[in-house]
Amino acid sequence: MSADAVFSLNDFGVAFDGVPVVEALSLRIHRGETLALVGESGSGKSVSALGAMNLLPASARVSGERRLGGNDLSRLTERDWRGVRGNQVGFIFQEPMTSLNPLHTIAKQIGETLRLHQGLGGRQARERVRELLVQVKLPRPDELLDAWPHQLSGGQRQRVMIAMAIANNPRLLIADEPTTALDVTVQKEILALLADLRDRHGMAMLFITHDLNLVRRHADRVCVLYRGRVQESGPVAEVFGRPRSDYTRMLLAAEPAGRPAPPDNAAQLLEARKLQVSFSRPKRLFSRRPAPFVAVAPLDLHLGRGETLGIVGESGSGKTTLAMALLRLTSSTGEIDFAGERLDRMTGNALRRRRRRFQIVFQDPYGSLSPRLPVADIVSEGLRFHHPQLDDAEIERRVAATLREVGLPEDCAARYPHEFSGGQRQRIAVARAIILEPELLVLDEPTSALDRTVQRQLVELLRDLQAKRGMSYLFISHDLAVVRAMAHQVMVLKDGQVVEHGDCMQVLGAPRSDYTRALVEAAGLADPDA
Repeated sequence: MSADAVFSLNDFGVAFDGVPVVEALSLRIHRGETLALVGESGSGKSVSALGAMNLLPASARVSGERRLGGNDLSRLTERDWRGVRGNQVGFIFQEPMTSLNPLHTIAKQIGETLRLHQGLGGRQARERVRELLVQVKLPRPDELLDAWPHQLSGGQRQRVMIAMAIANNPRLLIADEPTTALDVTVQKEILALLADLRDRHGMAMLFITHDLNLVRRHADRVCVLYRGRVQESGPVAEVFGRPRSDYTRMLLAAEPAGRPAPPDNAAQLLEARKLQVSFSRPKRLFSRRPAPFVAVAPLDLHLGRGETLGIVGESGSGKTTLAMALLRLTSSTGEIDFAGERLDRMTGNALRRRRRRFQIVFQDPYGSLSPRLPVADIVSEGLRFHHPQLDDAEIERRVAATLREVGLPEDCAARYPHEFSGGQRQRIAVARAIILEPELLVLDEPTSALDRTVQRQLVELLRDLQAKRGMSYLFISHDLAVVRAMAHQVMVLKDGQVVEHGDCMQVLGAPRSDYTRALVEAAGLADPDA
């Protein structure tokens, strides 16, 4: 290993109860350099970083050489480790909402690391926290000092995590999937911020991700992992330009590609006219009630049979609220016409009977699937409600056929959601929706937390189902590469307003508005090399 490396691993391994999960991993990172550790979920990326920093449970066994500068990390005591983590090494975790303490203010959480490692307290610590919030370019830093995590957006919470990670000017910054659930524009801002902080402080950065487009644009060198073993490593341009391993070539080819088949039927399925969603604001004592918050401004929308409409925009733009209003799950004003019937006028049993004709697949399948039910019960629940005349044998037959259709083995019917991968759970969610043979399927960020290879598989599955069943899709996403592969037309929302609406390839290929252009550029779609 190079003697001037800030951080290095040599023949590093991790095993749980004697079973190896990472083997013979060797890497080095120099001052001011970003090394990307890439691979699919389960490849050993995060386990390698946690094992290197002695953060794995007692059942784990770590082997090989670990060095931070000239220090042999394997010789450190637990007390020594407390002086390294958060001080010489900063961590940015994937999900800031679970990493930040909901019971502590931002100032208290960042101040804690300053107190532990620098002995700062009181006004001195508060002023340093404010400086850090300014460094990570958070607006209104004086107000945010006393804010709570739930009061911040996803991008703001991630910036707080970055401020905490760099508070003690670490030599090494480990960023574990720091942008996975963020909008493309926020992703771009966060990664530009990390690069700026790396250059300004001369840090070495270990960037863990499954998104090769981000690696291509933001890393100097890359190390590709598959099932705990290095497939290849080197400069990004070299590895991506001339990949040697089949696995790397497969990852590079996993970008969602192709286009949906044109719809056969030109008939309209869903139309909305002057649809608007507003929420009342709380009234303060001795003051007038403020004007309602307009989440979705009046808009018109149309969706043909067998057609996909992509709804794109940043968090808070009104995408999911619009879908909930169209499904009558959120109160709205305006007209909603579904298959020639005025959905906005229906209530009670009439509306419930129509619900089998439009279904939804949520962003997080683990949160939307009951952990207490086996797959067979999850998939058949709607069928039993809407078709009570079916006997158990017929329901079992339909469940088995639907599981086969979404690419799951029949023997998974008796298993529970926690026994499946993220991609498999999302297929279960799709099976639960399509078993009712709906005419409209709403897909709310169905691929956001999935690896690119799994994303591509899910996109191909959805396109096949649409071609076979003639379903219409309302596809909500902030990932424009996936939208381009799925949608016939696209609607761009910003702050509840329609910015652009039209043919997908035309809108994404030649955007008219500055906002759409910024989304396209942030997603790398405007870059011919992306």
